[in-house]
Amino acid sequence: MLISCGCPVSGVWADPMSLTGFAMRAEELGYHGLWTFQRLLVAEGQNPEPVYRSVLDPMLALTYAAARTTGIRLGVAVINLPYVSPSYLAKQATTLDVLSGGRLDLGLGTGWSPAEFAATNSDPRPRGRRTEEYLAVLRTLFRDEVAAFDGEFYSVPPSTMAPPPVQPGGPPILLGGSADAALRRAGRIADGWVSASSATLPDIARGVRIVRRAAEEAGRDPDAVRIIVRGVVRAGLRDSAVPLSGTWDQIREGARLYAEAGVTELFYDLNWDPFIGSPDADPRAAGERAQQILTALAPRG
Repeated sequence: MLISCGCPVSGVWADPMSLTGFAMRAEELGYHGLWTFQRLLVAEGQNPEPVYRSVLDPMLALTYAAARTTGIRLGVAVINLPYVSPSYLAKQATTLDVLSGGRLDLGLGTGWSPAEFAATNSDPRPRGRRTEEYLAVLRTLFRDEVAAFDGEFYSVPPSTMAPPPVQPGGPPILLGGSADAALRRAGRIADGWVSASSATLPDIARGVRIVRRAAEEAGRDPDAVRIIVRGVVRAGLRDSAVPLSGTWDQIREGARLYAEAGVTELFYDLNWDPFIGSPDADPRAAGERAQQILTALAPRG
């Protein structure tokens, strides 16, 4: 199982120096990838988790990190596809893939925030058909010398999008979601599945089974489908319901449980630590805590 980490995009540690410094240190320590997530806004009257209150744009944050790194993968988990046209996202993703030397992993979801749907004049419904068309548009723009698509929700006149991505076929496309239909869709048409932060270890194990069964039924190699899990870390405080909590050894043991469940890549996302990813946290203490955790759990540690 590959070990990655969340990129500083939320709360007080999401500043220029922290972002680049953390990215460079993660690469130095042997982490496989850096992962971001998307949150556009918080509606008045909402009371979200601290991690959602102040968030950088995921693609711009990864581009900033890409400029100071050379080998670490760059992933977004996830962009909510109803918010932006597939052609526009294809240009953004291709640009980041080119500028990073072919390091992008593109995770997609359908969103859940009514305020964000209203603010982007978007509608995720019908989720299944919309997602399938979206992926088809991305792939023709990534792969075909002359791209074209004419669907129910999206259309692309015969066109060329240049420059092409560095990765053959374009950045790997991963799908989020927890409903059975979303899990089956990930196994059937995507390069992998990305779990939600709220997913428990039993949820992950069940999701792995559904995703890989759907891949096999679609004639694909189920073992080639990636399973990406956002790991919420609670360093120093043991909670039996949170596998990645407690001492460093207890957290590593929790990571082993994810590997046994079939996870192919686990990323420790410190944005979910309220002492790091909250806008009300102490900036200096947040940075020190993040560096301590990053170093203690490093793959080369």
